[in-house]
Amino acid sequence: MSHIHIPDGVLPLWLWLSGWVLALVLVAIAGRVAERVEVRRKVPLLAVIAGLMLVAMSSEVIPIAYHINLTVVAGVLLGPALSIIAAFIVEVVLAMLGHGGVTVLGLNTLMISAEMIVGWALFSAIVRMLGRDRVRWAAAISTVITLALTTTLLVGIVALAGGGIAASRETGALDPATMSFANPLSGGVFRAGLFAGGEEPTAATSSAPPPQDASLSVKRFALVVYTLGPIGWLLEALISAWILGYIASVRPGLLWEGALARHGLNVPDHGTGRA
Repeated sequence: MSHIHIPDGVLPLWLWLSGWVLALVLVAIAGRVAERVEVRRKVPLLAVIAGLMLVAMSSEVIPIAYHINLTVVAGVLLGPALSIIAAFIVEVVLAMLGHGGVTVLGLNTLMISAEMIVGWALFSAIVRMLGRDRVRWAAAISTVITLALTTTLLVGIVALAGGGIAASRETGALDPATMSFANPLSGGVFRAGLFAGGEEPTAATSSAPPPQDASLSVKRFALVVYTLGPIGWLLEALISAWILGYIASVRPGLLWEGALARHGLNVPDHGTGRA
């Protein structure tokens, strides 16, 4: 939800440059911290999860213009430090494939990293309260809350950019001018765009002048993402709950002896041990 699919030249210089600087600093710090957690043994896991995120973010649920992220799943399995590294790797590859420009790579890294870390923290807190037998509930709740928070962060970035991103947001079957839904199946249900690029011609990339009232554009953008967003949040919550529940059932060590254990999470088992 928080991936910014816009080409170069839309964001103001100070915004995307700040994103690059902060992202590089964050990645450098994460690299230092990761050295303490036997990072060489975690490289295969890091590679697999980054690959899964890459495929998920390259596939679109067309009627709601939503891209599955798997960020909460990745954050839970990798932990904060490795999550930042994975986010940077994924964003570099996506930028090379045309899913957003190079200049926006820094902001995208910060956004996805925040999503993974917040998801990890919320899952850790919720599973402490509910116990190991409620993994699916913890995953679903933490996913919805995380995506709601990062969507709000995305709206904040749009406001800082002066509305430029708002004009380039894909809205699927929703007409942003009238806030009404067209036939959701007219363009298909699902599209995989790993090598097709992520941008369509929009008002932001055409020669047409930008909207005169940028503040209204930001408001319209917020209305669109908060209309479409909850549908995507629930869809991703179901997927995250299923994945983490399955891992807890067949490979519990990957969940409880991984990033959660490294950060001192001692989860009580409240009964059946079911995921």
